[in-house]
Amino acid sequence: MQGYQEGNQMQFLCSGFKETLDPQNSLYKLAAKIPWQKLEEDFSHYYVNWGRPAKPIRLMISLLLLKQLFNASDERAVATWSENPYWQYFSGEQELKWGEPCEASDLVHFRNRVGEEGIEKIFKMTIKLHGKKALEKQVLIDTTVQEKNITYPTDTKQSAKIIEKCVTIAKKVGVKLRQTYKRTAKKLIFAQRGRNTKKGIKKAKRATRKLMTIAGRLVRELDRKLSESAKRIYTKELLVFKRFLKQKKTDKNKIYSFHEPEVYCISKGKEHKKYEFGSKVSIVETIKTGIIVGAKNHEKSLYDGHTLEDVLEHVTEVRGVRPETGITDSGYRGKKQIGTTKIINPDNLKKKKLTKYERQKIRNQLKRRAGIEPLIGHLKSDYRLSRNYLKGVCGDVINVMLSASAWNLNKLIMEF
Repeated sequence: MQGYQEGNQMQFLCSGFKETLDPQNSLYKLAAKIPWQKLEEDFSHYYVNWGRPAKPIRLMISLLLLKQLFNASDERAVATWSENPYWQYFSGEQELKWGEPCEASDLVHFRNRVGEEGIEKIFKMTIKLHGKKALEKQVLIDTTVQEKNITYPTDTKQSAKIIEKCVTIAKKVGVKLRQTYKRTAKKLIFAQRGRNTKKGIKKAKRATRKLMTIAGRLVRELDRKLSESAKRIYTKELLVFKRFLKQKKTDKNKIYSFHEPEVYCISKGKEHKKYEFGSKVSIVETIKTGIIVGAKNHEKSLYDGHTLEDVLEHVTEVRGVRPETGITDSGYRGKKQIGTTKIINPDNLKKKKLTKYERQKIRNQLKRRAGIEPLIGHLKSDYRLSRNYLKGVCGDVINVMLSASAWNLNKLIMEF
């Protein structure tokens, strides 16, 4: 039988924007849960009362949350907003708009404007939406790596970048170099293709040493010939170049990327990925409800046990209640108590004076701790924690808290 269309087009055209949407949609319901007015009041002090009007605060916050919820880039989030009426309703629009709400770069400017403090307010809000469920006394704690958007570092690639950047700086400031080494560098990079063969490895190593020699020569020449005003502009870059050229294989705090010099190398014992380059992140989850109540980025590569104090203070600050018990894995061995928080890890089972009940209770808690592993997997695959595209240490902090905020909002959506 041929289908037919209901004749209610006139009623649809006469309805308002809100009435045309499905009230059972998850974003429709979530928009009513979030305290937008309170957020606007909290973020108002980041703006001044003069100059060109900025984009609405609700629009910018909602774009950040939607971008993280749906694992989209800044450009894709802005483009999707113009196509999706539910995204527009979530951001406070009263009628369907055509065109993009802002430039993709406006999201960058907004993140820089509010900084870590502003993003932490959003994270706090997502925790408070869960009420008492987020105030559990027992929490699960684990660390993971937030990889930065950099290429795998090798001496060859880094030396070639120094040569290229030195030539670029010289052209910008009008300094004439004795030689640019453009052809030479190209041949030396080409020589690396035989590094994995028995005959080519010696040739490749010689080429790498030659590239580093040329890079050091250009940095010294540029340092001599730059004027004082030009040196002030490029001092930071030249210092990073010099630091890279001086570093040895066994040194600590090495330079792995010139545009992200804060990146450090982390080995988590993964068979498929021995080394990861980024920053270490601590995640804290409530034991029963699975709400993230702590997401702390660490600027330095620390032993897991040394991250506990910072992350527990962070949890206390964002939710207002300090956890009584933190359940960890054997990576936190040696830690029994941090302040008023008791730390439980496999070391606790080594105590001799334990009853059968106490031993079984600890075993059950340690089994439950494994539940944080799939959570971290979801943060990486679904909420943009696998690779961080935001610049600098501030970008590391912002990305991990936005990922945790998106997880908490998704937990709320699943309850609808």
